[in-house]
Amino acid sequence: MIKVTNLDYSYRQSLSKAIKGISFDISDGEIFGFLGPSGAGKTTTQRIIIGLLRGYGGSVEVMGKERKQWGKDIFEMIGVAFDFPNLYEKLTAYENLNLLGSYYKNNSLDKDELLDSVGLLADRDKRVEKFSKGMKMRLDFIRSVMHDPAILFFDEPTSGLDPVNAKIIRDMILDFKKRGKTIFLTTHNMSEADYLCDRVAFIVEGSIPVIDSPGELKIKHGQKTVKVSFNGENIQQEEFFPLAGIGRNDRFLEILNQGAVRTIHTQEATLEEIFIKLTGRELL
Repeated sequence: MIKVTNLDYSYRQSLSKAIKGISFDISDGEIFGFLGPSGAGKTTTQRIIIGLLRGYGGSVEVMGKERKQWGKDIFEMIGVAFDFPNLYEKLTAYENLNLLGSYYKNNSLDKDELLDSVGLLADRDKRVEKFSKGMKMRLDFIRSVMHDPAILFFDEPTSGLDPVNAKIIRDMILDFKKRGKTIFLTTHNMSEADYLCDRVAFIVEGSIPVIDSPGELKIKHGQKTVKVSFNGENIQQEEFFPLAGIGRNDRFLEILNQGAVRTIHTQEATLEEIFIKLTGRELL
């Protein structure tokens, strides 16, 4: 659905490139995560693909067609939700959806169902200027999907949301994947990327040092050990065992047979730990 090859980009009056020859592709129906700290080039790359930034070097193909060759018809096929919602403050939530929906040829999804899905149905007739940031984020999210596009671009989709509403958005993203949508997600939230993404790309200072699935990254860079927490001698104890041959490890089997095991964990690295290891950068 998206193929980026040797992409370069520089902002005017900048002494360095914001994007430095990056390449990646996103398959049909995939959730692809673009992970990195603020200023790494995540949003710049996304805006180039969407068409908000021009004058790039290299190639950007969307649905098999170079981005520069697309006209306004591409906006029928993509949905975009940025970190900072772009809504009409003086209009109500429902008026926003009606107005913005009128820009598209595609039939709009049911507005009441969309509002209800993010907990805003009761506020449909309230002016957006009275909404909290979290409410605006949720309204902007459903605005981006109301025309049922094939490709979705989400930039920090759960930023500023409380845990309950963040889960609602994450579950909706997974539902879009089940319906065959292709999703390009930019975030610095590694746990969210781990939960949602089929593959992730780490981006730092405009370059991509690694692209892989979260699971493979954790296997490659985690410790090959198992931690067992168990009750022993009236206190909680922990022991570590090599993952290789663990089914034949006498001590491990002894602890299991005692029936006092509390937890068993493989020592996987987190995506954040892997990011720091591979890039030398903190996620700030």
